[in-house]
Amino acid sequence: MKRLLLILLCIAPMGPTPAIAQEFNIPLSDLVTIQGVRKNFIYGVGLIVGLNATGDQSKGTLQIISNVLRRLNINIDDRQLSSKNIALVTVTAKLPPFLTPGSMLDVTVSSTGDASSLFGGTLLQTPLQGADGRVYAVAQGPVSVGGFQVEGAAATVRKNHPTAGRIADGAIVEDTVPMKLATDTGEIVFQLREPGFSSARRIAERVRKSGYPVTGLDAATVRFQVPPSLIDTPMLAETVADLMRETIVPVQVQRIVINERTGTIVAGHAVLITAVTIAQGDLRITIAESPEVSQPAPFSDGETTVVPRTTLEVEEEDSKIVSLQRGITAAEMANSLSVLGVTPRDLSEIFHALKKAGALHAELIFL
Repeated sequence: MKRLLLILLCIAPMGPTPAIAQEFNIPLSDLVTIQGVRKNFIYGVGLIVGLNATGDQSKGTLQIISNVLRRLNINIDDRQLSSKNIALVTVTAKLPPFLTPGSMLDVTVSSTGDASSLFGGTLLQTPLQGADGRVYAVAQGPVSVGGFQVEGAAATVRKNHPTAGRIADGAIVEDTVPMKLATDTGEIVFQLREPGFSSARRIAERVRKSGYPVTGLDAATVRFQVPPSLIDTPMLAETVADLMRETIVPVQVQRIVINERTGTIVAGHAVLITAVTIAQGDLRITIAESPEVSQPAPFSDGETTVVPRTTLEVEEEDSKIVSLQRGITAAEMANSLSVLGVTPRDLSEIFHALKKAGALHAELIFL
């Protein structure tokens, strides 16, 4: 079966512009971050114990078990160890800025060996280090797994992903990463979460209205100066907090996000499409081969021959046409195409063709 899609641009006068989604004031804290103030990734390698014969027996795991026992003054050679109740895991976490020693972090554990499940296990004390090799936190605790795996002699039942899990408040911060809100010269840099010259300009105007001179501006950053008297004082944090509460109307970048693997399409409410006519028809062609064999009589001089028999069936449905005689939004177009029974995959092709023809005024993002 082959499906044909025909998309025709209709030359029609534009009617009234469709209603655009209402604009909202958004706080700067949702639009920008401060350069130099960020999260850091930390990681470590540890052991999970207490598994129900779902662990691994890799050489690395047995070696680590032997090392742990030696630290406890128990000398056992790793060649004498044999247990499937232990698993080697990688432990990861994000260290937020300004956390002090003693703060708690959530951690994620993932099996490194061939363990089949981490359900019911407990992570032993594991140091978590940063890219510089320094230990910033220590993790330990029972693992919460959002899945399970049950095996029998001839069948296995599995739900979700049992070889990875989380430990809520599973790590204690032992060291911090130095963070500075401003440079030594009193300059603060706002980094836009969604770079754009128009949004950066609006943010700069808001900063100027708050009484701080803007010293630099591009599509991704806005630089401004604060009085030297605020540097290294609690007033600097209050100043930044007040600025982060200021609001602007951001410039909305119209996008249509298409995930063809899952058939999901997400479009902004204000995505505009010029006047178009869309026609869709189904053409089905079926080819069936049923060869017939001609067999000669026994003990005759005849030869066996194959006589081909081919059957062709062609079925074409009447095309359904929808004319959109004015500028519309993507939401209105989706409603209009629903009468055609258009699938998400077909709608993806329609949006792509409209973009190529210049009738779709939005950015297409394919996942």
